[in-house]
Amino acid sequence: QVQLVESGGGLVQAGDSLRLSCAASGRTFSNYAMGWFRQAPGKEREFVARIKWSGGYTYYLDSVKGRFTISRDNAKNTVYLQMNSLKPEDTAVYYCALRGRPMSTSYSATYSTDYDYWGQGTQVTVSS
Repeated sequence: QVQLVESGGGLVQAGDSLRLSCAASGRTFSNYAMGWFRQAPGKEREFVARIKWSGGYTYYLDSVKGRFTISRDNAKNTVYLQMNSLKPEDTAVYYCALRGRPMSTSYSATYSTDYDYWGQGTQVTVSS
């Protein structure tokens, strides 16, 4: 089993920055990719970004490109989401996820079903 623990959420103003962290523990040797999703009230869970553990290849939701950066620290089994120029529409609970199955570098992995383990979520609220 794999455990994922997110941290770093909070209440900020529009234009501010936040960095989310997600630490993985347990059977992390089967980590092929990690991703961030978000879910706003009354909306479905939405893909935000993902990083392939080997090679660090990234993929982003169009609306966060240029503002959000996903990165990883292999030694710490931790993935980060640096969020800059935050907007009120970024308000959501942010979840990290881990994929324990092989995937090609070019595969986007934007569906919830592409991931096998999930964190508990961290709230990000952006005020206008």
